[in-house]
This record gives sequence, structure tokens and C-alpha cells, in this order.
Amino acid sequence: MARISAQERRESVVRAAIAEFALKGYYGTSTEAIAKRVGVTQPYLFRLFPGKKAIFVAALVRSMEDTRLAFERATDGMEGSEQARGAMADAYARLISARPETLLIQMQGYAVVGAAEAEGDDKTGELVRAGWMRLWETVHLSLGADVHATTGFFACGMLGNTLTAIGLPSDCREAGA
Repeated sequence: MARISAQERRESVVRAAIAEFALKGYYGTSTEAIAKRVGVTQPYLFRLFPGKKAIFVAALVRSMEDTRLAFERATDGMEGSEQARGAMADAYARLISARPETLLIQMQGYAVVGAAEAEGDDKTGELVRAGWMRLWETVHLSLGADVHATTGFFACGMLGNTLTAIGLPSDCREAGA
């Protein structure tokens, strides 16, 4: 049986953490549950990450990067075109359909920023804001650097995220937007 590198195991922990945190949130998720999902011990988990918050942030950053990459791949070669918006919306819908935890952990992450900053942790918010800005920049450039188009894309997307999270149809047109 092939030995798994620390980096591969770290990636397994991040993927497991996305699933756990997406469903139970930061405060409802134990590191024991993450370790069990991956098939490692908690002490090993803490050799890979310094603590629960570091695991959460790594999972959230990975989720945001997965979303950003979906947008980037969808618009490869069509930046600034009329088709870019639809291509990104379709790619996001496929991503969320295939991996709904991607949306749910991002929603959890946005909620955790305020709580973390209230506890004096500005680093979590900085990382989430940096991830959001990378998403913005990818979409913005794909839409021809049009601020109104980018804002509209995210407004519809966030509405769609909220509707999806509460079990309603997620298409902005179906919601009356």
C-alpha cells in the first residue's frame, strides 16, 4: 500500500473539514469528527494544523479558491464577452450541485468573521476578505472590468446562495430578481 505524503493527508483533512464545517458550522464541529472522517488521530491532525481555527480557515480558503477556479475555467478565452456571465453562472451551479458543501462552508465563513473579530482575531477576517477579493477580481476581469456587471453578478449570486441554503429555487429570475 502506497504511503500518503503529509501534503496529501493535509488535503484530505481540508476536504473532510469542508464537509464537517459546512454542515455543523465552526462551533458545532469537533476536530475529533474531522480526524475520524479522514481516518487519522487527533494528535496527527494537530501535526498538520496548529488548531481548529487553522483547519477551518484552510477549508474556507480552499472552498473560495475552488469557486474562483470554476469561474476562471468557465471563461477561459471569453473574457469580456457576453457569454462570460452565463458561463460563470452555469459553472457555479454545477459546482454547487456537485459539491453543496462549497456553498455552505462559505456561508459559515462569512458568519464566523464577525465572531472571530469580536474575540480579537483579525486574521480570519483578513483571509476571508482576501479570498473574496480574488473572487471579485476574477469575475470582474471576466466581465470586461465592468463594475455594474460584476456587482450584478454577485448580487444575483448571493441571492441565489441564500435561496439555495434555505431550500428555495436559486435562479434569480425565478425569485423575481
